[in-house]
Amino acid sequence: MRLNRVFSALVVAATICLPFTAAQADDLQQVEKAGKLSVALSGAFPPFSFVDENNQAVGFDVDIGTEIAKRLKVEANIVTTAWDGIIAGLVTGRYDTIIGSMSITEERKKAVDFVGPYYRSGLAVFVKKGAAVKTVDELHGKTVGVTLGEAAEKWARDQNAFEIRTYKGLPEMLLDLGAGRVDAVVADDVPVFVAIAKSEAPVEQVKDDRMPRYDIGIAIRKGNPELAAAMQKALDEMMADGTYEAISNKWIGQDIR
Repeated sequence: MRLNRVFSALVVAATICLPFTAAQADDLQQVEKAGKLSVALSGAFPPFSFVDENNQAVGFDVDIGTEIAKRLKVEANIVTTAWDGIIAGLVTGRYDTIIGSMSITEERKKAVDFVGPYYRSGLAVFVKKGAAVKTVDELHGKTVGVTLGEAAEKWARDQNAFEIRTYKGLPEMLLDLGAGRVDAVVADDVPVFVAIAKSEAPVEQVKDDRMPRYDIGIAIRKGNPELAAAMQKALDEMMADGTYEAISNKWIGQDIR
């Protein structure tokens, strides 16, 4: 559910400056030759990706990426990286794909191609339980927490109605909400629901049908139709044979496709 951001000049410049040969070659052959699919994600977006007590990246997106690599007959190489530079890293060749809960937007399509979508999500507003907030409009002028670079940040800023405080990830943002350092948070709904269920956090959703929903896709570099087709085939097969549902139930508790 990661989502819509304003692209920096770095991404645009990186796209323009790629060598012609690299831009025209299909990455599938390189993946097969290397014997690995390098998968980028933030590692700070539980339950989709996070670092466990053994310092290993785990989560829904990690398992999806690992399974796709397996079906491409290569190993998965999981790379954790800062979300606000993740597209620039893909465009400049640091990894082969982003399987990191990234929303498909027209803006992002200018820089990358997408496989999928592989699930749907949406933004939601959450407040401390007992705050007696019934509508989003009641939060106008209040301090709202968002994760830097995600769709929630863009949405909140576009409203021109909140004081914005940015965070690197969901856990610290929810801690500040519970401690009263922000009045509300705007985030993708699924990971917050999971966090509430696991920790019994004193947080509740402010229901509002006006909140946006979006498709979540797998990003690859532009001009790679063979890699796109191979990854889409792997994803379709996962959804058909029950593997996707098992992964989704493991991390989310329901099928989120």
